[in-house]
Amino acid sequence: MRRGSTVPLLLLLLFASLEVDSSRTAPRYSRDDFSPDFVFGAGTSAYQVEGAAAEDGRSPCIWDTFTHEGKMPDKSTGDVASDGYHKYKEDVKLMTDTGLEAYKFSISWSRLLPNGRGAVNPKGLEFYNNLINELVMQNGWIGLNVYTFWAYAFTNSTADVQAAQRSLDFMIGWIINPLVFGDYPEVMKKNAGSRLPSFNKYQSKQVKGSFDFVGLNHYFSAYVSDNSNGSRTDLRDYNADIFAKFTVSKNITPTDQLIPVPAPADPQGLEYMLEYLKEAYGNPPIYIQENGYGVGIFNDTIHDTARIDFLSGFIGSTLDAVRNGSDVRGYFVWSFLDVFELLAGYRSRFGLYFVDFDDVKRERVPKLSAFWYSNFLKKKQDMNIERTGLNATSHAQQ
Repeated sequence: MRRGSTVPLLLLLLFASLEVDSSRTAPRYSRDDFSPDFVFGAGTSAYQVEGAAAEDGRSPCIWDTFTHEGKMPDKSTGDVASDGYHKYKEDVKLMTDTGLEAYKFSISWSRLLPNGRGAVNPKGLEFYNNLINELVMQNGWIGLNVYTFWAYAFTNSTADVQAAQRSLDFMIGWIINPLVFGDYPEVMKKNAGSRLPSFNKYQSKQVKGSFDFVGLNHYFSAYVSDNSNGSRTDLRDYNADIFAKFTVSKNITPTDQLIPVPAPADPQGLEYMLEYLKEAYGNPPIYIQENGYGVGIFNDTIHDTARIDFLSGFIGSTLDAVRNGSDVRGYFVWSFLDVFELLAGYRSRFGLYFVDFDDVKRERVPKLSAFWYSNFLKKKQDMNIERTGLNATSHAQQ
């Protein structure tokens, strides 16, 4: 890729050339349709963005071991990643220029506590203090994060409908049920038996209500079919206990584990998930902490109109859920810039900003989606976003 000052100008021209089809009747929305208190941001994660794996006292973490054993599809590691450890000031400036209202990041405990316990690494502490000072972050809440996908029944049979609910109980209920109700879902206790820890009355009381918000990582929906007649061997795990099979499309045979392949974009699935959390758990405060385009996509470009379509659809479904009473308080794009992806290394890109991983300088270049998101956040007058046609064909028909 040719680099230089001409790239941002070219992208601006590309962005300006996008035309809105006024004949489409889909509803539109803008930043002003959300409450001023609603937070829009983007995120990264420590190992995936920082690099500097062996610098300033950091010790190896489990991901260092995993990647150095050659376990990634592209044999990559996060040794350098996006070099966020050295480029955090530049990145925070990009966040400001983009108009982000918040930034979600994580802490590398092997950088902060290289021995796992005991003395804090002063260099690690200095880095995170500097990053936080650069962001001018204050206060804090206690929350939890749940990886979710909406579960459609593969067929209308009672068994598949029950399997879809069972998958929600395992995926979501395992984490949230104890915090809301003080215990695990009944189906988990039944299927896992003594392998699932139990709460005594004191523990149940202590854990119940011990959170301020629920964070969601949500990318796609899936179909679930019943597998109650599957193997019931003594060798059991989380996936086996669900007694279900999964697929992202009715055209693909369900399997025991959900394989991360390109899935139809399904913004309505996010709306269903938010409605489910509202009804099942008393409408807790929710932040969508990860949502982005890139699962199974290996041909991402700077002119990423597909990502714009994806984000506009999911932000729109978030607005629909808010209007329907869900207590959603924020939405974060994954990811702010291209990072080391845990499932695909550097083969898959999710970022609003392109990172040249072949360049030792790890140059950042805004993709078209960065300009789109920035204009949305800055309430540009021409940025009434038209809901895309992602739901023109129902996910249930895919």
